[in-house]
Amino acid sequence: METTMIIDTIWVFLAGILVFFMNLGFAAVEAGFARSKNTVNILSKNFIVFAVSSLGFMLLGWGIMFGGDNPFIGTENLFILGNADLSFYNDTLTSNVPFWGKFFFQLVFCGTAATIVSGAVAERVKYLSFIIFSFVLTLIIYPIVGHWIWGGGWLANIGFMDFAGDTVVHSVGGWAALAGALILGPRIGKYSKDGKIKAIPGHNMSLAVIGLFILWLGWFGFNPGSTMSFQNPDDVMHILMTTNTAAIAAILTSTATAWIIIGKPDLGMTINGCLAGLVAITGSCAYVSIEASLLIGAIAGILVVYAVMFFDKIKVDDPVGATAVHLACGVFGTICVGLFAKEGITSLSTQNGLFYGGGFQLLWAQIIGIVAVGAFVFASSLLVWYLIKKTIGIRVSAEEEIAGLDIGEHGNIAYPDFALVASGNGYINSIEDINIEVTDNSKDTVPANVAVPVVHKEHSGDKMTKVTIITNQNKLSALQDALGNLGVTGLTVTNVLGHGMQKGNPTFFRGVPMDTRLLPKVKVDVVICKIPIETLVDTVKKVLYTGNIGDGKIFIYDVEDVIKIRTNEHGYDALQDEE
Repeated sequence: METTMIIDTIWVFLAGILVFFMNLGFAAVEAGFARSKNTVNILSKNFIVFAVSSLGFMLLGWGIMFGGDNPFIGTENLFILGNADLSFYNDTLTSNVPFWGKFFFQLVFCGTAATIVSGAVAERVKYLSFIIFSFVLTLIIYPIVGHWIWGGGWLANIGFMDFAGDTVVHSVGGWAALAGALILGPRIGKYSKDGKIKAIPGHNMSLAVIGLFILWLGWFGFNPGSTMSFQNPDDVMHILMTTNTAAIAAILTSTATAWIIIGKPDLGMTINGCLAGLVAITGSCAYVSIEASLLIGAIAGILVVYAVMFFDKIKVDDPVGATAVHLACGVFGTICVGLFAKEGITSLSTQNGLFYGGGFQLLWAQIIGIVAVGAFVFASSLLVWYLIKKTIGIRVSAEEEIAGLDIGEHGNIAYPDFALVASGNGYINSIEDINIEVTDNSKDTVPANVAVPVVHKEHSGDKMTKVTIITNQNKLSALQDALGNLGVTGLTVTNVLGHGMQKGNPTFFRGVPMDTRLLPKVKVDVVICKIPIETLVDTVKKVLYTGNIGDGKIFIYDVEDVIKIRTNEHGYDALQDEE
């Protein structure tokens, strides 16, 4: 084997591995941006989507994408499995890399497009429905678009340019994600009856940041690796720098934009900003100067902040911002090819865009491609999602969504949610397992987790009452509003776990059933003095009542005294700025 073939094969191999590693990045970002009760589901989807994508692309996708020069779809040598003679594809993409090396590099790109969809439909899509859609996307939809642009199809013939996949990968994933989010509808509690947007924060921003850095690293395979050759190191290093420059510019502008609009440098916006810059430069990374990449990234960082808010405003619920990042910035990046392309900036850049004297020819080809791909992918994805909805269903039940998809879809949990107390020869799982006799004269030390009756003393002054409300997490916002309208401004909210008559849900670890799983709840504590207890109870019942098991409970206690530490005030005086 010639030295050039060895070098190019090693380069494609390493770049392909980096792009594959992006699966972990997507899994971490998506899981971090979602609630803890859906973590297993999200991680599992990111496993299964690559497996499904690999199968679909191997069975038919590659053949549709690269099987001949038909303008619309591959028609020759469609099936590569079981085909002992793959010489038909010797000159596809490059002749310096063995067939299966080229296949794997294209496969990880296909998997990326499918993974994009996962984030937009997170926290309410049925697991099986997502698997079926991902299979169809990678078997047919993605390969058709890939053929139009990278397989010698009609868009390539009119001069459309997309070096590393702004349209082929990111826009395809974005359009499919948008269709899925529209068919699914928003998550429960995302929008109030009056249309007000309610934040549903992710449970682990540390995980999201780790995922972001993995994706950033992976992009250094995604874009430079698309050369599929290391024979011209100048080209590879130029692409490396345009990729990184766009990312750092977008980080700065997205952070600044969020700071100005929101009032704080929102970390979630910064994460999406970095991804926006990386997406926006993907199509033009080999065609634009370093200076242009700085401008492209800067604009993308601003664009993504407004795109996130726009999709929220039109009630497209996208938990991770996939439509804003991959669709909006993918379209923007495709347009940037027509604006900023500079002939000769690398050996791969052969045309000038509008800003470098090339006129509207390239820009017009880019716009045609955006419209054609958008129309095809959005329409076909809507059709597939709709057919799935009408057959096996697309969305989990409301009860399952509230409890979390980890339990309903997988019978599994990401975070063990109760501690086991060690005893002599086993474990104690509940208070009923402890048998301790406490008498008036006992001097025994009582474990901290054993409740001991409190003896209340008589005191003078206004009567104070503590009210504890246990209810479902999705009722918290409405409960807060109702208590605020009643005049209760001081409250303590705690995420708790427990169950009443519903007995929790069965869970398993490595196939072994675990003890009854506690359901996630919120506990709201308030102390009142002047507000009639009957009024507060009636208000709470009106807000929480649905008639279903799990509406919650209200506990009422007498309070002996309240002391404000700062002023040493007691009783009602201590509550005045709390109630």
